[in-house]
Amino acid sequence: MTTLTDRIVRYGELRPCKTAFIDAHTPGSDQKENFTIIGGGVSESPDQHVHIRDTPGFNIGAAGQPPKCRNSLHSHTTAEVFFVLKGRWRFFWGRNGDAGEFIAEEGDIFNIPTGIFRGFENVGTDYGMIMAILGGDDAGGGVTWAPQVIEEARAHGLVLGENGVLYDSKKGQSLPEGIAPMPTLTEEQLKAYPEVPVEAVVPRYVARYWDLMALSGKQPAKVIGTDALLKDKPGFEVDFLSRNSISAEAITPEKHVVLMPMRGHWALRVGDVETVLNPGDTCLLKPGESYSLAPSMTGEASLYRVTETDDPAGATWSGTA
Repeated sequence: MTTLTDRIVRYGELRPCKTAFIDAHTPGSDQKENFTIIGGGVSESPDQHVHIRDTPGFNIGAAGQPPKCRNSLHSHTTAEVFFVLKGRWRFFWGRNGDAGEFIAEEGDIFNIPTGIFRGFENVGTDYGMIMAILGGDDAGGGVTWAPQVIEEARAHGLVLGENGVLYDSKKGQSLPEGIAPMPTLTEEQLKAYPEVPVEAVVPRYVARYWDLMALSGKQPAKVIGTDALLKDKPGFEVDFLSRNSISAEAITPEKHVVLMPMRGHWALRVGDVETVLNPGDTCLLKPGESYSLAPSMTGEASLYRVTETDDPAGATWSGTA
């Protein structure tokens, strides 16, 4: 049986993988780091360290990148939600990454629509970190890369097999017998990936940190859910807590809960165990595990809370269908 300590991943103890994806050698993307915190995520590398393997119906991960480093265009079949922990990030989307873009500041959250190509770039001045929530126990089964990403990666020595595993010719690796390269999408298949204008994305899929701070002044702000700011049912709900959002009384969740502090330090009590969660930490709580939570110091305090639901992981839901 795991203890609470076993289900807390500290920010300072995160173990990165620098060869997680097909663009690991591509100039401009070759310095990014991938972190798999809860669940196996979508890493294509056998070198990826997984901190907590048990999944609560969704995965938690993170991406760390120095300035001017980008994550190449790809698509997901289930939810990919990011909030900016550190830095300033440009998110962009479309077949060639030019259908739309916006800048996300620290604390902003983006529920990226499924079925479109998307990428992101650190446009800040220091190393940046974005925290991710991925829908489904298998995080949607992996990613689909834009054709030009696969072609450029091959030119720099990396080949993705149809089995979803990367092979690095710079290390003397080649595709195993019987394993073909991952095929690129045809022009006909690419027609299924829409070029969504920015005015259809930002109002419906982006929530800004300071708005959430205001909305959470007396109760948790509902961020992602059927009746939340960003209407979706991806297999989890997200709400946002600040200093006066909840009382110090114990809460007993019926489903798995993940606590992800954004700012400040949060005192967590589970049974007889007390600890403090810090920005960038991730804590997994089990169903029926009563907990109490409150800021442990004065000053700004904010936290994203992710709760498992019975909704199956799948394509984005807008509440209109």
